[in-house]
Amino acid sequence: MATAKEVKLLIRCCRWCRSLRGSQSRAFAALVPGVSQVDNNSDFLGKTPHRKHPGILRLPHVRLPQALADAAQLLLLERPVRNVEKQVQALTNYLWSRHLPVEPEELQRRAADLEKKFLESQDSTQTEEKLRGAVLNALRRTTYHWQKLSYNEELSLIYMAARLDGGFAAVSRAFHEIQARVPEFQPQTLMDFGSGTGSVTWAAHSTWGQSLREYVCVDSSAAMLGLAEKLLKGGSESGKPCIPGVFFRQFLPVSPKVQFDVVVSAFALSELPSKADRVEVVRNLWRKTSHFLVLVENGTKAGHHLLMDARNLVLQVSTSVTDCPHELPCPQLTASKSLACSFSQPYHPIPFSWNKKPKEETFSVVILARGSPKETNRWPRITQPVLKRPRHVHCHLCCPDGNMQHAVVTARRHGRYRRHDWLGKCNKSLQPMLMPLSRVCSRDLYRCARVSSWGDLLPVIDPPAFPPSPAEEPTES
Repeated sequence: MATAKEVKLLIRCCRWCRSLRGSQSRAFAALVPGVSQVDNNSDFLGKTPHRKHPGILRLPHVRLPQALADAAQLLLLERPVRNVEKQVQALTNYLWSRHLPVEPEELQRRAADLEKKFLESQDSTQTEEKLRGAVLNALRRTTYHWQKLSYNEELSLIYMAARLDGGFAAVSRAFHEIQARVPEFQPQTLMDFGSGTGSVTWAAHSTWGQSLREYVCVDSSAAMLGLAEKLLKGGSESGKPCIPGVFFRQFLPVSPKVQFDVVVSAFALSELPSKADRVEVVRNLWRKTSHFLVLVENGTKAGHHLLMDARNLVLQVSTSVTDCPHELPCPQLTASKSLACSFSQPYHPIPFSWNKKPKEETFSVVILARGSPKETNRWPRITQPVLKRPRHVHCHLCCPDGNMQHAVVTARRHGRYRRHDWLGKCNKSLQPMLMPLSRVCSRDLYRCARVSSWGDLLPVIDPPAFPPSPAEEPTES
């Protein structure tokens, strides 16, 4: 039987735990206004451990299907490319550093500014021909010269060696997010615009292979379509396709009635020569989408700006939901120090002789779904690498109110409290009763933040009715 002294101790412990709950929530409200309380109401953890909380969207190291990796190696062996390693690196660097083409209106504005500058600083009696030549020379030096890539058989092979595995990793991550958020979604049709080597088809088959029945690959390059078909047949032209129901086309389906459950454009919008072309393509892709439109580009400022333009266009013309925590303008574009909203996915590359170490694919993605938002509480997304320090974690969050926040989650305020000596000193008959009390003192937030990564969702929700404390400035370390 428990003594009266031990019963009093039990009551004091209950009061102490209740006081900790309120103080901890207020502490996090002080650090991150707007996202202050762990989402315990939805029972987001259930019986799963913190390292597998439902906000985790980052995949472990992605690996190409063995059949695809073998076919890629076989094709490169059958047709050796001179200095292939150098050409692969050169193409990779070129694609990553590529900017969007300058629009004609912007070019005219720059020319007018240069002409005005020359007239003010030089002899105004110079001929119009010399002035025009000076302006053109200045434009050539200061303007990015965008060129459309024309893929022949050799360049297609180099592109395959450079981008097949990284593109597969980025698209697999996007498909995994759809599957994690909407597990009941089982698509039957998919269209890939700018299909290239066909990595989207392989990633979709790895994710929804049991339900997908039709894949339509659209690419303007006949050499790329031929290479994708060979990869699908194990590296030969006469083999049996590894994935059934794949069709190759050089143009988008004309009929407006033809729709697909999933429409994808991966690293293709940046290949279009003008903003008008991109607007027209995005509108066509959205019209052909019955459920999800997935847009993927390089994780650069140019890629991010391009995707935000496409996102804003779709949000203006119809009711839709994005993978962002909100449907408001992207706060990264209006920040004092503009950053690309990008994510990282580790993967195992194709095991060529120069390509054996694990890599990271940095990419930007927008996932648009038809319909209205149904989630009452949307979790903020981690937009930069999580900075883990002893007993505290720095998280940069894109929040549902459309703002960026820097959260410092600490073990003392939001983590597990130490078990006090009183637990071991109590009567053994009371220990089963006191054990749950020690668990009540542990908070889920710190442990969830500790195991989360760049691109994951942090399971916190809007603050409850109590007023937040005055904001504290987080300390960098």
